[in-house]
Amino acid sequence: MIPITDTHQHLIDPALGAYSWADGVPQLAGRKFDYSDYLAAIVGTGITQTVFMETTPDNWRAETLHIYGLAAQPGSLIRGVISNCHPENEDFAAQLDRIANPTLVGLRRICHVEPDDFSRSPRFRENMRRLIRLGLTFDLCFFERQMTIALELVRAFPDGQFVLDHCGVPDIAAGQLDPWRGYLRDLAAQPNLACKISGLLAYCKPTAVKLESVRPYVEHSLACFGWDRVVWGSDWPLVTIQSTLRDWVAISREIVQNESESNQHKLFHENARRIYRIR
Repeated sequence: MIPITDTHQHLIDPALGAYSWADGVPQLAGRKFDYSDYLAAIVGTGITQTVFMETTPDNWRAETLHIYGLAAQPGSLIRGVISNCHPENEDFAAQLDRIANPTLVGLRRICHVEPDDFSRSPRFRENMRRLIRLGLTFDLCFFERQMTIALELVRAFPDGQFVLDHCGVPDIAAGQLDPWRGYLRDLAAQPNLACKISGLLAYCKPTAVKLESVRPYVEHSLACFGWDRVVWGSDWPLVTIQSTLRDWVAISREIVQNESESNQHKLFHENARRIYRIR
């Protein structure tokens, strides 16, 4: 079985503070999804290591420090941490100082919840230069309609390494491939952007959470970015809203089963180590 590096693994621990975004998700609201739950969820999947993805802007520093502690435990599967960040803030440099750690591999700021011009401000752009100088990746989380804004950001920093989360959030429930396909082709033309094959089952119709619903989106993403600029993520525990982590692993493996073993290794394991500079 080809090993998997999960590049999009969340944890939810209400003891650390609020997770305001989860309040509107009945399957997640008020619940705890800790590291031991994740370990139980990946049994038999082939997942051998993970990159933790920030889960909350509400208590981001406490969360990041908590995950560093988990990553430092003997035998931990957590090989890298992507922290929440706020490049729109004047004290961004101080924020980075407070979470400096060898396990920190990247940052993410969810932009689709903000006005469209949010990432265009001079302060945001200057702080992007700062994180790029530190060698950190930046995960992009924009809605499909905002893909041109994401493209602007990637083009503005050709020396930065960006990762597009969830294939750019296509409208799978409606079965729409366009204009998403065109947006993705334009983004893929930027050599400093990689695409994360993740989160897609959550965008399916509740009655159509299956391989054929997501296959065209996965295959188009692979065709656009090629096998050297794609990584895989579980999006656990959000994947449990409509399915299971094991189902998503099985679907992903089946979609690429006829590809060469070398290409499958790149998608599931090797690219993640290189792009996120995993220890």
